[in-house]
Amino acid sequence: MMRSHPPRETFCPSVNRRWPALRCFAGLTVVFALLPMGIACSVPAPAEASETVYDVVVYGGTSGGVVAAVQAARMGKSAIIVNHYRNIGGLTSSVLGRTDTGRIATIGGVSREFYQRVRDYYRNEDVWRQETRQAYMDRSGRDLAPGQDAQWGFEPHVAETIYQQMIEEAGVEVVQDAFLVRDGGGGVVKDDERITAIVMESGQTFRGKMFIDATYEGDLLAEAGVSYIVGREGNAKYGETLNGIQTQNTVNHVFTHEAERPHPPRPLPEAARVSPYVVADDPESGLLPGINPDPGGEDGEGDHRVQAYCYRLCLTDAPANRVPLDPPEGYNEADFELLFRMFEAGEERIPWLPGDMPNRKNDTNNRWAVSMNLIGGSDDYPEASYAKRREIEKAHEYWQRGVMHLLAHHSRVPAHVRETVSQWGYAADEFTDNNHWPYQIYVRVGRRMISDYVMTELDCRTERVAKDPVGMGSYNMDSHNAQRYVTEQGYAQNEGNIEVPLDQPYKISYRSIVPKRGEAKNLFVPVAVSSSHIAFGSIRMEPVFMILGQSAATAAVMAIDDEVTVQDVSYERLRERLIADGQVLTAE
Repeated sequence: MMRSHPPRETFCPSVNRRWPALRCFAGLTVVFALLPMGIACSVPAPAEASETVYDVVVYGGTSGGVVAAVQAARMGKSAIIVNHYRNIGGLTSSVLGRTDTGRIATIGGVSREFYQRVRDYYRNEDVWRQETRQAYMDRSGRDLAPGQDAQWGFEPHVAETIYQQMIEEAGVEVVQDAFLVRDGGGGVVKDDERITAIVMESGQTFRGKMFIDATYEGDLLAEAGVSYIVGREGNAKYGETLNGIQTQNTVNHVFTHEAERPHPPRPLPEAARVSPYVVADDPESGLLPGINPDPGGEDGEGDHRVQAYCYRLCLTDAPANRVPLDPPEGYNEADFELLFRMFEAGEERIPWLPGDMPNRKNDTNNRWAVSMNLIGGSDDYPEASYAKRREIEKAHEYWQRGVMHLLAHHSRVPAHVRETVSQWGYAADEFTDNNHWPYQIYVRVGRRMISDYVMTELDCRTERVAKDPVGMGSYNMDSHNAQRYVTEQGYAQNEGNIEVPLDQPYKISYRSIVPKRGEAKNLFVPVAVSSSHIAFGSIRMEPVFMILGQSAATAAVMAIDDEVTVQDVSYERLRERLIADGQVLTAE
């Protein structure tokens, strides 16, 4: 298998080795006791291999996967979604309900249709249970404004309902609890460079003419032997400025005495005096978990790290629908010492970013130096086993439940923070079979394919323009922090957060969603697209995944009809069909 990074032993060390004291982040002595290795995933009983050959097999029920399957079916082909996620719709139906859109004029096709259906749903006054439609409009500002044909804020269960409706209308088959056999165990069957079938741990086999990897992690592409990378390239690799280690450009969501600064980036502000040591100001006591002794290299150098993950929480302040912010099982107050020290160093802001959703709910994201993100805790996730991924997910859940509980109740948290946060709780009518916790962790980045066209910072800045666009991006070049380290002055600091706005939308190349020639003739990758770390930070928005899913499916149908490889699809004919189906390929 081709990889562009050093061997796993040096590039992706295990959770236990990277986090020798991870008990402090996950209550690992508790998590591991609760999570036997044998229950990493729920799979159906072994089944005989089906002889059905689908036109399009989509692995991964993300937003991009749903749209891809729906588009293929609408074009008259048989399509199936083989899903290892618990929900349908990926992060869109797992609390990313305050959509990061960039420029909404670039969102067309089936992606736009989804948000139009959201608006239609909320036109029904009966669905407004905790507030009026007008009250939501007043506090959200943009979602129901006159003249808008779409709505960009919605509740998680509404998103999944709409995806289910689209799937049923199109006649797409869905198989749940289906986990691809990985790590060279025969999960992908190939004839020369053509995938003929994918095999699940249950024994189920799905045969197809075309395959689409719609996973956030890039599991199918990796098992198919397609080139990929995990981590951050160095700036020199593609002539970038915002890739690799970024201590000086990281000016937001850091420990600081000063207010966060707008871009363009300025020198890193003076770090607040937050001690990184177990015993404050005592280096001999060792580092708190998750803190590295130094950044690990010079600015601009590449490394294995990925931007931090979190769960996007669905919270509400409606008393009748509110579940208390109780501590997690195995809760140990000492595990959250860095949060307390942040406040004691002078931080007075609430470390969360609430995004308005209907019915007095919010989509709660990370904000400031210590918050929802478990910084450094996701590095191993992209290539981890299913069991190890579950451990990492439980570590994040432990961290976030603990943070929310402390923000609402602990005396070492400023009173005004406690007063505000204690008015909120988990939404009782969401994720009702999962203790009101989101089904899916926010995998902000997993593997990224390396194809014949790698999207880079140059594309995002339109210094290079793809001649074969299949969609457009317009969101900031955006990365959450990737690590915590000790500064030369001996204080804790975060590194990796980049938020650089774009002057205009940019074109996403068709070649970035298909493998290199010579690797796979019938595979599309509309989610783990070929891109550098910083370019993916802009591309990785759910509307864009849907856009690319539609384009991938359209090209897949054309490849079937014309009996050509994915690399040889006629771009001119593809472009004509995409435009006819409402895709936006130019901002001109």
